[in-house]
Amino acid sequence: MSVARGDELNNRVLVVEDDRGHRELLAEELAEVGYAVTAVETAEEAEQVLRQQTVSLVVSDLRLPGADGFHVLEVARDTVPVPGFIMLTGFGTIDQAVTALKAGADDFLTKPVDLEHLRLAAERVAEARRLRAEVRQYREVLAGDESFHGMQGKSPAMLKLHDLIRRIAAADGSVLITGESGTGKELVARALHAESARADGPFIALNCAGIPETLLESELLGHVAGAFSGAKGARRGLFTEADGGTLFLDEIAEMPVAMQSKLLRLLQDGRVRPVGSNEEIETDVRIVAATHQDLQERIRHEQFREDLYYRLETFRIEIPPLRDRGDDIERLAQQFLREQALARGLPVRELSPEAMRALLRYGFPGNVRELASLMERAATLASGEVIELRDLPERVRQSGAASGSGESSGNVSGADLPIPGAGDDSHWPSLAEVEQAYLHRVLEHVEGNKQRAARILGIGRKTLYRKLGESESDS
Repeated sequence: MSVARGDELNNRVLVVEDDRGHRELLAEELAEVGYAVTAVETAEEAEQVLRQQTVSLVVSDLRLPGADGFHVLEVARDTVPVPGFIMLTGFGTIDQAVTALKAGADDFLTKPVDLEHLRLAAERVAEARRLRAEVRQYREVLAGDESFHGMQGKSPAMLKLHDLIRRIAAADGSVLITGESGTGKELVARALHAESARADGPFIALNCAGIPETLLESELLGHVAGAFSGAKGARRGLFTEADGGTLFLDEIAEMPVAMQSKLLRLLQDGRVRPVGSNEEIETDVRIVAATHQDLQERIRHEQFREDLYYRLETFRIEIPPLRDRGDDIERLAQQFLREQALARGLPVRELSPEAMRALLRYGFPGNVRELASLMERAATLASGEVIELRDLPERVRQSGAASGSGESSGNVSGADLPIPGAGDDSHWPSLAEVEQAYLHRVLEHVEGNKQRAARILGIGRKTLYRKLGESESDS
């Protein structure tokens, strides 16, 4: 048994391959990209490792001496947490590989393995495993709290988004998801899939910016053996893998123009021709694409095909930025703090009123992703169980002084007040009148949300209700 060192235990990979040279090559390749690799020769050795170690990914040959790769897969599926699984198969055993996918394997590669495809497959399986773990943790933390397919939030903007997702999911046309970076475009894509008639089919995600241009066509369409240098075995593309389900193309704006032409034809014909093949394969795939970039601007600069844009935009979903989601900021901040406590064994932190007001005033250019990072930092650095204003970054602490941050700063300047003529004392507003004017101005800004208004004003809701009641009685 050989072991290659890696950086993190949660990146541990088990390679099961009876051919010594191939086993060592796979182990070295995975170790080079940061995995901690344990390489064994038989299914029995693999079972022993799986019983004793926490493994994030198994790469196993289908044919092994004694018990085969299906036995390794069965053992892997019984471990906790369940690792990702990539089956290796030789020529002529594709049907068995498909059977392995149905039995729970995440992917399969034909031998001899293209090492670049191995890296991509390992990254994709690891990402899928991470997302599954996040979903499990999210469900545990919420424990009875309501969410919409992992999307937390009950603001009017989010409820409107949920309704739009349900209505679009009932159709089958292509969908273009737009919105600022960090707003959760993949969560929306997964919700679309889960709400659709394709929910029992596969959901395959690909970041178009993360694949070299030379490999993108092969990754999407697949290839036959000998199609290009290094293509020693055949490989199914993601369009074929997503048959009957949804293919999510993130960062679609980064797709090379040449590949955009092929994608347009796929959307029109519904047929895939693997690289190097003369035969076409019919597929039934719903395309959901996403970008944070202005595609119209890229069209003007001839960086994106206009006809593809209109083909993708059969339906369009614009995700609201976090700054427009009102009380969701508070709800998400508390949720992320509970997640930190659960994942890292930290005490459950609470936000002081001053810290929460600063978050409500902040514009969040990084949206939900930025809020999650802020709460991770605060939960780690806070000295007590209450997160104070001083525990937040300087940009958040100073957000109240910046214009256009998405919230009132809480400061009333003399320019906001009606100024009577010189020497006229009788028309100056009273302090109570100024206070009432400001209360109603804040309420108008938050669309009547009294909990949010109270936080901006720095008072309790009971005090706010009392002051509003005084206003009504005075009138």
